[in-house]
Amino acid sequence: MMSPLSLEDHKMNLLPGSSRAGILAVGALVIAASASGASAETVMTVNGQDVDSAVIDLYIGSRTQKPANQVSGAEREQLASEITDIYLLTTQDGVEELMQTPEVKAQMELQKRGLMAQVVAADFLARNAATDEEILSAYAEQIELAPALQFKARHILVETQGAAIDLISQLDAGEDFQELAKTHSTGPSGPQGGDLGWFSPTQMVTPFSDAVAELADGEFTKEPVQTQFGWHVILREESRASEPPTLDSVRDVIKQNVEQQKLQDYLIALRALEN
Repeated sequence: MMSPLSLEDHKMNLLPGSSRAGILAVGALVIAASASGASAETVMTVNGQDVDSAVIDLYIGSRTQKPANQVSGAEREQLASEITDIYLLTTQDGVEELMQTPEVKAQMELQKRGLMAQVVAADFLARNAATDEEILSAYAEQIELAPALQFKARHILVETQGAAIDLISQLDAGEDFQELAKTHSTGPSGPQGGDLGWFSPTQMVTPFSDAVAELADGEFTKEPVQTQFGWHVILREESRASEPPTLDSVRDVIKQNVEQQKLQDYLIALRALEN
């Protein structure tokens, strides 16, 4: 199912039900840094506090999303300046007292636990990578569940049911759908005559995709269709058999989905031990 923007020219992955779980970047970054084998050394001192290379490299990686050795000299200088400011602020007199308030201690505990969880999860995923057999099995399952047809459609989005009914009356009287969409549609596709291009039913919210599936090619809805975005008048222009994506084109997404499911299953098992 797509996000609230799905009806306005945004397309999802070709496989239905694809997970959008994010990569555990911080945890993976920490593990990568520890696996590099490079020993940390003090590279600068701020207000009497040594700052080692591991801290700087981790900060650079988290800020730039690339290895520290790939940033320019100017970037490194700017980021080192930011670290200096952090250390200056956190080494002033009275900081320790400030850190002892219940709210701050709770926040620091949550941040610590959050980082630990990310590192442990990233390590789990590294040790439980999806196998080729698991990827092939998940791919076959997704292909089997994929809708048989894709549709090409236009729509007119308005705020009220009455406005949609009036538009349907105008269409019944022979008015041009594209022109009405350009004039009345409140969605971003309005200037393009309401054109949504080709899409799979799984790319649209259910009331919309159900309405499109019930139409014949060339037909428009005789009753307004309500979604969380408003009221729609829909024209189904064409339909065609769905062509499943190649395994290579979706391998990375499937791999991530399989591994995320392994992590979810692991968490479920851990929760069960608490009961």
